[in-house]
Amino acid sequence: MKITINGQEKELTDQVSLQEIIRQFYQNPKHAIAEVNGSIVKSINWQETDIQEGDIVELVSFVGGG
Repeated sequence: MKITINGQEKELTDQVSLQEIIRQFYQNPKHAIAEVNGSIVKSINWQETDIQEGDIVELVSFVGGG
């Protein structure tokens, strides 16, 4: 299954949830924002959001600073 994550095409062999993808990118996803096909997905819904063939996933984390 092919999906796009942050502008890069990825090939997945198994069905995965958004939660599993986020864990691959962030050790502490507490400050992450996820968007699937142009819609923001709340963190409480990550586990139940299954990623499908052709989905476009954007992951962003915010960092504090001064």
